[in-house]
Amino acid sequence: MLVPFTDLKKGGAVLDGMRWWNEPPEWRSEEGVLTVTTGDRADFWRETYYGFVRDDGHFYAAEVEGDFTVQVTFSGDYEELYDQLGLMVRVDEANWVKAGVEYTDGVPHLSAVVTREVSDWSVVVPEDRGPEFTLRLTRRRDSVQVQYLDGAAWRMLRLGPLAPAERCRVGVMCCSPQRAGFRARFRDLTLTRRVPAEIH
Repeated sequence: MLVPFTDLKKGGAVLDGMRWWNEPPEWRSEEGVLTVTTGDRADFWRETYYGFVRDDGHFYAAEVEGDFTVQVTFSGDYEELYDQLGLMVRVDEANWVKAGVEYTDGVPHLSAVVTREVSDWSVVVPEDRGPEFTLRLTRRRDSVQVQYLDGAAWRMLRLGPLAPAERCRVGVMCCSPQRAGFRARFRDLTLTRRVPAEIH
């Protein structure tokens, strides 16, 4: 299904069962683009290296059963360390995957965080640093595959575990752990039961 950002409603509940988890202080939808401005020091992280738990990032999501593929195109006004946006799949507060672009060392990086009680983090500098990126996550049973669009080809960024669960929440996320006011834009969000061919 194409998720109609133009039909978003204020107050949390929207079409197709999608809702805000930690609704941002400011957001709007115009001409099919969802624009979000983050709250102060919003983030999703658990324990590793930094020693804290944060679960107050902004996440607009629907509950889904079984396997699926979710895809979105996005851009952001990166300024501060850890400004980030992309996709998220969440079973509960201790089991989730987020992936997209994160600003670190002064450069936007393709980024993936896989959390099973504790978080890990991997990044890579993309060859094409254009204003927009397109990302997709595919859930197959107890795994999530993260891919990004490189020209006309899909490249794998990460393959990670996901805690077994019949249902999970999936959608777009954005965070700004060092500040308020990061502006994120999303378009062409799709959610489908189709999954790409096996990796090999």
